[in-house]
Amino acid sequence: MQEHKHSLSLKLLWVVLLTALTLSLVVSCGQILYQVHQTRQAIDQDATLLLAMFSDSSTQAAHDLDRKMAERVVKGLFQHEAIHAASLGHAGEPLLVERSRALQDTPARNLTDSLFGSTQSFSSPLTEHGVLSLTLDTASYGHAFVRDSLIILLTGILRSLGLALLLYLIYHRQFTKPLQRIFRHLAQINPDRATEQPLPMPMPKGHEHNELGQWIKTSNQLLSSIERHHLLRREAEANLHRIALYDYLTGLPSRQVLQAELQQRLDDAKRHQRMVAVLCLGLDDFREINERFSYHTGDRLLLALADYLRDYSERLDCLSRLSGDQFAMIQTDIAQPHEVAELAQKILDGLDTPFILDGQPIRLRATLGITLFPSDSDNAEELLQKAEQTMTLAKRRSRNRYQFYIASVDREMRHRRELSKDLLNAQELGQLHLVYQPQLNYPDRAVCGVEVLLRWTHPVHGAIAPDFFIPIAEQSRCILSIGAWVLDEACRQLREWHDQGFDNLRMAVNLSTVQLHHANLPSQVDQLLRYYRLPAGSLELEITETGLMEDIGTAAQNLLSLRRAGALIAIDDFGTGYSSLSYLKSLPLDKIKIDRSFVRDLSEDADDATIVRTIIQLARNLGMQVIAEGVETSAQERYVIEQGCDEGQGYFYSKPLAAADLTAFLHQARVLGKNPHAFVNG
Repeated sequence: MQEHKHSLSLKLLWVVLLTALTLSLVVSCGQILYQVHQTRQAIDQDATLLLAMFSDSSTQAAHDLDRKMAERVVKGLFQHEAIHAASLGHAGEPLLVERSRALQDTPARNLTDSLFGSTQSFSSPLTEHGVLSLTLDTASYGHAFVRDSLIILLTGILRSLGLALLLYLIYHRQFTKPLQRIFRHLAQINPDRATEQPLPMPMPKGHEHNELGQWIKTSNQLLSSIERHHLLRREAEANLHRIALYDYLTGLPSRQVLQAELQQRLDDAKRHQRMVAVLCLGLDDFREINERFSYHTGDRLLLALADYLRDYSERLDCLSRLSGDQFAMIQTDIAQPHEVAELAQKILDGLDTPFILDGQPIRLRATLGITLFPSDSDNAEELLQKAEQTMTLAKRRSRNRYQFYIASVDREMRHRRELSKDLLNAQELGQLHLVYQPQLNYPDRAVCGVEVLLRWTHPVHGAIAPDFFIPIAEQSRCILSIGAWVLDEACRQLREWHDQGFDNLRMAVNLSTVQLHHANLPSQVDQLLRYYRLPAGSLELEITETGLMEDIGTAAQNLLSLRRAGALIAIDDFGTGYSSLSYLKSLPLDKIKIDRSFVRDLSEDADDATIVRTIIQLARNLGMQVIAEGVETSAQERYVIEQGCDEGQGYFYSKPLAAADLTAFLHQARVLGKNPHAFVNG
C-alpha cells in the first residue's frame, strides 16, 4: 500500500490526467464560447427566417387591414416553439392583432438567460408603414446550448481520461515495470555482502541503449566496485586483526592477547587458590648478533627461538612476543615457586645448544624475569610489567640467568630515578671526588702508576657504589661531562706529582662505553696532554671488553687517535667479555688487565688459575704488558709473578687513597724502595 501510494507511475498518471483534464477544459470552454456565438446566430437566423416567411401575408393583411388574415399570420408564427409574442399593425395605430404566451420553464433558465437574455425581439417593416413584430423565447435555444456544451465537456473529459490511461499503460510497461524489477533486485542486495546476491542487475529488453540501459550499466559497475571494495576491506580488516592480535614475524599472540589470557588465568586461579607465574625472556646482546650477521639472520633466529619456546607448550598456557627480542610466557597450576625456577633453568640450559643457520652455529643467551600471582600482584598488567622490570634489572646485574621479582625492585627503580636526577648536579655541588690506588711494578718493586677512581658521596644516601651510579650516568649521558672532569682532574694531579719529582708515574683513567665512542674524545685527550705538559705514555686509558665490542669500528678508530695523541690503551676486566683474538691482535692495545674475579679465587679454583696463566701467556704472545687487579694476598702475588705478570694492583699494596694521602704514600715508597716488602699494605 505504501509502495502504491508513492508509485512514480501513479504520480505520473495523476500529472497526465490533470494536465489532460485542464487542456480538455480549456478546449471545451473555447468550444462552448463558440457555441454561445453560434446559438446567438441561430436565434437571429430563425427570427429573420420567420419574418421572411410571413412577410407577404403580413404585408397583404396590413394593406387590407384584414384582421382575420392578420390573426392567421400570428397564429402561423406561434407554430414555432420559440415565439413568445407577435403583433401586426401600423405604427401609431391600433394593432390588427397581438398575441403572447408564457415563457418556457427550463432547468438551466437562469444560466441561459444570462448568456442570451430571456427574450429577443425582432420586427420587419411592411409597405405603407406596416410592421410585423415578434419576440423569441431563448429557453429552447439555451436548452440546446446546455445540451451541446455538456456533450462537448463530457467528450473532452473522456478523451482526456483515455489519453491519460493510454499514456499510463505505455509508461508503466516501458519504464515502471522494468524499474520495479530492478528495485526488487536491489532490495535483495546487502551493501556489506554484495557478493552474496546475483550480479549484475538484469537488463530490460528494448532498453539496452537508452537512458535506463545506461543507468543499469552504471549501477552494475558501481555494485562491482562496491564488491571489490568490500573484498579489499575485509582483507585489510583481517590483516589488521592479525597484526593487532598476533606478531607479524613469529605468529605468536601479541601483548594484548597475552594480557587477556593472563587475566582469565588469574580469575581461574583466584577461584582455585592456585599460583600463576609470568616469565619475561629477553635476549642478551641480540643487537650484536644483528650487527655481526644481518637483521635477516636476526629475524630467522627469532623464528627459531619462537619454535624452541613452543616446545614447552605442555608446561606453558600462553607464549607471546612482546617486542623485538622479548618474549613472555604464562605458567599455571603451580604449587611451589621452585617449579617455575626449574622451567626457567631448563629453558636457559636448552639455549646452550647453538642454533644452526646456513651451516653456522649461533648461540643465544637470555635473561628471564619472573613474577608470581598472588604474591607480586593480582593484576595482569602489573604482573607483566614487573616481570619486564625484573628482567631488565637482572640484565644489568648479571646475564644469562633468571630472576624472581622481589619487593625491593620497585624501591630500587625509584631509587635509581632519584639518583639519576641527583647525579646531574652532583659535580657542581662538589659531591664527586677522586681517589687513587697505586700500581706496583714487579721487577723493581716500585710504584709505577696509579689508577684514578671516581667516588660519589650523596648528602642523603651517603657513599654510592661506582658499579651502581656509573651505569646511571651512562644512561643519562651525563657521564660525558663527568668523564671530562675526571680526565682533567687526573691530568692536573699527575702534573702536580711530576712536578714533585715522581716523573715516571703513570695515571690510569677508566673510560666508559659512552666516552669511548664519543667523537670528541681523542681531541679532548690531546688537548689535556698538551695543556698539562704530560709526556707520551704517562696517561693510560682503560676500556672494558663489553664497551669495546659494542661498536668495534668506532672504538678502533678512536683508539688509534688516542695512541697518536700519546696515550696508552689498556683493556680492563679482561676475560669477562666476548673479545676474539683477531680483534685483540688488530687493536692498538698496550696492556691487559686481569679481572679481579679470576685473581681472587686462583688459589682455590684451578680453573681461575688456568685462566690467569692463559691470559698472561696470551699477552706475552701479543707483545702486551699484563697487570693483575685485586691482589690481596702474598699467595696471589706470588702466583701472578711466577706466571710472568708485569704489574699488580690491590689491597695487598694499598687501598684507594685521597691525593694527599697518596702523595705521602709515594714519598714513603721512595724512601723504602730498596726493601721490596717494606710498604706492603701501605
